[in-house]
Amino acid sequence: MPRNLEPMLATAAKALPGGDGWGFEVKWDGVRALAFVTADELRISARRGEDVASRYPELAPIAAAYAGRELILDGEVVAFDPEGNPSFGRLQRRMGLTNLARIRRRTAETPVTYVAFDLLWLDGRSLLAEPYERRRELLAELGFDGPAWQTPRHRLGDGEALLAAARERGLEGIVAKRLASPYRPGRRSADWIKVQNRRRQELVVGGFMPGEGGRSRRLGSLLVGYWDATPEEAASLGRPQRLVYAGGVGTGFSQATLAELTALLEPLRRATSPFEAGWDPQVKYAARIRERGPIQWVEPVTVCEIEFLRWTHEDTIRAASFKGVRDDKDPREVVREQ
Repeated sequence: MPRNLEPMLATAAKALPGGDGWGFEVKWDGVRALAFVTADELRISARRGEDVASRYPELAPIAAAYAGRELILDGEVVAFDPEGNPSFGRLQRRMGLTNLARIRRRTAETPVTYVAFDLLWLDGRSLLAEPYERRRELLAELGFDGPAWQTPRHRLGDGEALLAAARERGLEGIVAKRLASPYRPGRRSADWIKVQNRRRQELVVGGFMPGEGGRSRRLGSLLVGYWDATPEEAASLGRPQRLVYAGGVGTGFSQATLAELTALLEPLRRATSPFEAGWDPQVKYAARIRERGPIQWVEPVTVCEIEFLRWTHEDTIRAASFKGVRDDKDPREVVREQ
């Protein structure tokens, strides 16, 4: 049984694939994680490979529930709101904690659930080469259902109906998965297609502007971007990655979030802009700079989740809103998805 695997990734699209041979699942607004169960031990591997099981003690009983078995599951750690919908904002309260007392307190205040949607290893046998349809059958037979873990049903055919239902409930979107497809660790594949009701994108913070009014002398908006290639793609081209400016984000912050972001970004200050492609923020925000002061540049190592209306003809995000910081994503892997 492997100790580490990278999760398979979906390709973003504006419409669901046509034809037969597809299964459809709700897109969960949580943190992607693989669950390794072996010898009465549970390990939760985040996308960057670190074990985050200690952050989510309510998931520990999974090991006892499947004692003596070997499992690798693919899924997400999700925090549900009072209406039963996944909430990335609520999940932020649980992310990045290391202090045991704070973890215990937040566990009681904001419990999480591990939502499993794939089975990659079962009792000594790899299922990576098995088709998605068969892996889903074995996951259903496993009966993965408990106080803080579950396996939601998937739908065969009629993905448009599921997408409409997700839209009505205010959910992020759905994922279409080819029934005959194997599991490809670490690869973004057209065998998995994600269609979102609201556009979402992970972006890297490259700077921030001071606010105005009640937020003067404090963080007012984030300046965000993405890399023009993954590290592997850039290496194959024989050049370094370049950070592309994607726009500003000035809404979606609570007072607590502003304080946390300020504390996070202050030690990362640098003298020059990290953006090497796209618009020059100093030109785009010249008027605001005159009114509020200079842009504060930071090292591009902080990843955040941004919701927005669309990409403009200038290749910047429009009507963007901050959803949260992601500590589960390597900032160098953040590229434009749509």
